[in-house]
Amino acid sequence: MSERIEIHNQRQREYFGRRVKRTMWPERTPYVIRQVDEVIRFGDLRPGERILDVGCGMGRHAFLLAERGLQVEGLELSPFLIERMQEFDGGRYRIPVYCADIHRCPPELHGRYDALVGFFVLHHLADLRQAFASMARLLRPGGRVVFLEPNPLNPLYYLQILITPGMSWAAERGILNMRPSVISEAMELAGLRLTAIARYGFFPPFLSNHPWGGCLERLLEQAPLWRSLLPFQLFRGDQR
Repeated sequence: MSERIEIHNQRQREYFGRRVKRTMWPERTPYVIRQVDEVIRFGDLRPGERILDVGCGMGRHAFLLAERGLQVEGLELSPFLIERMQEFDGGRYRIPVYCADIHRCPPELHGRYDALVGFFVLHHLADLRQAFASMARLLRPGGRVVFLEPNPLNPLYYLQILITPGMSWAAERGILNMRPSVISEAMELAGLRLTAIARYGFFPPFLSNHPWGGCLERLLEQAPLWRSLLPFQLFRGDQR
């Protein structure tokens, strides 16, 4: 098992370490801000709580979480991305970041966090069951995990993988595991309980960032016809 995970992790390091991906840059747009706000609302994250951003990348979401008054720390597999995060930070946030694998977290982090959050990271993990078991050990009593992931029922993700330079199916195919049944089973085996699921979104970034895009998007999200196909999924798991 550990050898399989390490092979997978090395491929992920190579995938994210070839170049700085534009879609991972820290930026303050309505599209990214809403991602952070939805996770905060859905996870009932409160100022002063200690939060671990799993797969924090270059700080795209961690910086905004810190601005909301959360005590943010980061966990990242790729040294390349941690270096880029420190460059983007420029000494403003000074977020502690641990270079480690979420499947085997350092024991010194056990019982440290009120919540773990992640943005589009679960579908890049080698083994969800082992990852959630490791996450459960990091939580304080009453802690929770909150993840934002792509919806595998939305066909536009597969088109994005096909036409976007630098994206590959080999690295992104974990999207097929982002089904509530799979997530729930992995959480249950780790001593967590999937307590809530939500979907949102409609437009790509260039439309969501338009002044009228956000308002129209929220109206379209309410239509029952395509609610199951909305592009973003939120998963919340609580300790049993």
